[in-house]
Amino acid sequence: MNIPSELKYTKDHEWVSIDGDVVTIGITDFAQSELGDIVYVEVETVDETLDVEEVFGTVEAVKTVSDLFLPVTGEIIEFNESLEDEPEKVNTDPYGEGWMIKVKCSDTSQFDALLSAEDYKALISA
Repeated sequence: MNIPSELKYTKDHEWVSIDGDVVTIGITDFAQSELGDIVYVEVETVDETLDVEEVFGTVEAVKTVSDLFLPVTGEIIEFNESLEDEPEKVNTDPYGEGWMIKVKCSDTSQFDALLSAEDYKALISA
């Protein structure tokens, strides 16, 4: 299981890459493997400001649809549009080309509530 140590994580199996007050978000390697073949990623919240824990989109696999929860409060400034034609990138490269959104975070103190790689490993192995 790939869990990059430089990223932060959520209990909802999203990863967060922090660059100042802009964060890039996707789902973890664990999440994509549990979901199976991903066939569709829907994000219709670009240019909206959402609170932490609000649903920002959905990911659809062959047998299920899962909500995607925002790990920080902020404005969704970008959606990875390549996922519209190639949603399988989430399966093949969840931490790279399979990223989902970028958010301009309005409260960077929320970063402190995110899980470290070690904490996330403990969560998924429990």
